[in-house]
Amino acid sequence: MNEIITIEDQTIVKPGEDVVASMADAFKEELLSAVNSSQGTLVIDLDGVSMVDSVGIGVIIAAYNSLSQSNRQLKVINVEQDIYGLFSTMRLNRRFTVEAAA
Repeated sequence: MNEIITIEDQTIVKPGEDVVASMADAFKEELLSAVNSSQGTLVIDLDGVSMVDSVGIGVIIAAYNSLSQSNRQLKVINVEQDIYGLFSTMRLNRRFTVEAAA
């Protein structure tokens, strides 16, 4: 389901599908596994994701909280404009890096 790639001190997780309630449990398990089994920055690549609901945002925030306990960083990249607006409205871009899709 999710593609997980480790490059030097970054672990990149690509869900490849909408981050919504129906897939949230599996996504959360894989994210937390990536957090626990890696060092450095965790990158969530939302390329190909057109929707993130409140449950999906909760999963991303849980990953951020786990990372911040060990002084690690979270980056969310390739974020579609509508989702970027949601992250900005919720001021999540003040907690972790959020980069809009090109």
